Amino acid sequence: MSTAAPSPTPVDGVAVRARDVRKSYGARSILAGVSFEVQRGELLALLGPNGAGKTTTVEILEGYRRADGGSVSVLGLDPAKDGGALRPRIGLMLQEGGIDNRSTPREVLRLYARFYRDPEDPDGLLEAVDLGRAASTRYRRLSGGERQRLSLAVALLGRPELLVLDEPTAGMDPAAKQATRERIAGLRAAGTTILLTTHELGDVERLADHVAVLDRGRIVAYGTPAELTGAGAPRVRFRLSGALTDGDGLGLVAAATGGVVPTARVTAAGAGNQYELEGLEDAPDPTLVARLAAWCAERGLLITELRLGAASLEERYLELVGAEAAAEAEGAA
Repeated sequence: MSTAAPSPTPVDGVAVRARDVRKSYGARSILAGVSFEVQRGELLALLGPNGAGKTTTVEILEGYRRADGGSVSVLGLDPAKDGGALRPRIGLMLQEGGIDNRSTPREVLRLYARFYRDPEDPDGLLEAVDLGRAASTRYRRLSGGERQRLSLAVALLGRPELLVLDEPTAGMDPAAKQATRERIAGLRAAGTTILLTTHELGDVERLADHVAVLDRGRIVAYGTPAELTGAGAPRVRFRLSGALTDGDGLGLVAAATGGVVPTARVTAAGAGNQYELEGLEDAPDPTLVARLAAWCAERGLLITELRLGAASLEERYLELVGAEAAAEAEGAA
């Protein structure tokens, strides 16, 4: 039996590797063969609805749960066997950190700093996450956004190689969200590997190198944000200064497509005179846009918003999760 110390770094540039990871609780399957990789210095967003298996996946990567099957490697180590060597190299930002309500942010960071050989300076870190003025405020009196920023500071204390972020901007006002996004982007640029779980898809579009969508214990889509949004059907979404009548749809479609795309149709896409031209065979081109604008101009309608081509990440995410649910329902029928 080998007595050599675990390898301290991944040798192939992969910081996190999960291969066919499975986990069940009794007869209930939570993970049904999850596989993905995170390269060193990359930010991977792990998305999915509640109950999809995200928390279980992250807990297995952290070494707090053991998989029933498959293999996991984090920073070149097996989290189930090498937890003592791995934990100092990982920073965890959780929504609920179990912090004593009587503690102040300064006290919390000074306490946690003692757990590391070479920690960040607690006072400097408080300033970096914009908690300098709240450094002496009891935890129970902090706002939700301030608590989130304290959790981020705790995760950063040990200068982690891998940072795991759970809803990092939840409860923050717009200015705090932007500052936190910039902080995360700076960490990634400096070489920190980041695994992000969130329902804030705006964070994902701004920050992620790759996205993995987890649903019902399986990865149902993987790629860059641009790849995922570009994988949907071509469409045109627009908002008008006035409403279309029931008989306008066919005329608009015929005019915009030159009458040669029989699958095209116009549907309502939300309140405020928002519409979508869908069922197109090809990506929208300048001719289609010009025809659409001309048809609207003839009827005194102004196009106040126009988006072409890909769906938003939120729309694509809902399509993916909805398609998975529909397939499961059809299989059970």
